[in-house]
Amino acid sequence: MYWPFTPTSFTKSNRPTVKLMKKFLLPLFLVLAALQTFAQEKVNFSESFKKANQGKYKIDIHEVKELIHIMIAITPGGLENDDMIQQEGSYYKEILAHFKPYANEPIIKTFDSLISASPLNYIFLTGNGFSYNFKKDKLEPSNVYIFPAITVSKVTITENPITTYKAQLEDFAKKTNFRKFYANHKAYYSGITADYNKNANLGSQWKWLEANFKTRINNYVIFCSPLINGLNYTGEFKNNNFYQIYMVLPPLDQYPKLSAKEVEVLNTRVMFTEIDHNYVGQPTDDNKEKINQLFKDRTVWVNEKASGIFAYPNPVKVFNEYMTYGVFLLYCKDHYDEATFNKTTKDLIQLMTDRGFPQMKLFTDNLLKIRAENPNKNIDDLYPAFLKLFEK
Repeated sequence: MYWPFTPTSFTKSNRPTVKLMKKFLLPLFLVLAALQTFAQEKVNFSESFKKANQGKYKIDIHEVKELIHIMIAITPGGLENDDMIQQEGSYYKEILAHFKPYANEPIIKTFDSLISASPLNYIFLTGNGFSYNFKKDKLEPSNVYIFPAITVSKVTITENPITTYKAQLEDFAKKTNFRKFYANHKAYYSGITADYNKNANLGSQWKWLEANFKTRINNYVIFCSPLINGLNYTGEFKNNNFYQIYMVLPPLDQYPKLSAKEVEVLNTRVMFTEIDHNYVGQPTDDNKEKINQLFKDRTVWVNEKASGIFAYPNPVKVFNEYMTYGVFLLYCKDHYDEATFNKTTKDLIQLMTDRGFPQMKLFTDNLLKIRAENPNKNIDDLYPAFLKLFEK
């Protein structure tokens, strides 16, 4: 398995609202993890699974995964870290009212010690949450996602933590009446998934990306939780000639002071710049020698004083970050009116400049120019001519 956590997934500037973490340097650890390859997944995409999911996508607030998020939320570390846990809104207040009285349970103390020892355990716990499902009060292993999070960066675990703590998880869920809590919030969860289906345009993004790149994805899954805040990431599973992309994301932001179209563009951007990493990667790799040559001068392409810029330590990673956002503007040009596109371009250039990518205007101008000159070519085939523009 290749599980690429992309650096943009962990930069708060990828979302318009910014919060400061209070306890762990969790985004720092996860950005470092993003620079590594994830491997050795255990998933089982059977022929029946492939047939049922080919060409489809879903948004899932998975029951066991949500249990893990809730348990982490009431740990001392979770209570002190509003980057790791979304601590605003009525749902969070309900979590505290219902579950915080059980914060002294041994399994909660165990989870807190695990995350304190290594923030990567946040991923091992939540990332394996969907490897089990409830059947009454018992946890049964999934026949699809056997052990989805084995290696994070250079850290490998040998046993699925959900398996390790299965009895304690079952006991906590029963003692807290978690399954009833989850069932009582089904309408709320359904509203979150409906909002994604209506306002995030995943189907439109997928269709456009496959029409404009050579890469083909069989299936998409968004694992969502109302308790996710800044820790968003994307990954992939490949098994039995089936390629699934999954994303771990919070509910869509509403931005009440913005117009409906502005909200749509912002929410589309957050998702799009996760998804298109999976399409940009191959043509970049095919042209990496040229990219390394043209983007080797970091004094030109990045602002070293910007927070988080260390997550892009080489020319390929710098180029890919420019490219994923540049491709988003190509998508916008094809889907929105000129005024919306112009405003989005201006805002995106400012965003990227603030993040430490000072040449976004030059990059965008060159990308739009080469696209206008070759409107019928896919983006993979535009790379050579596009890169040639930077020789000047």
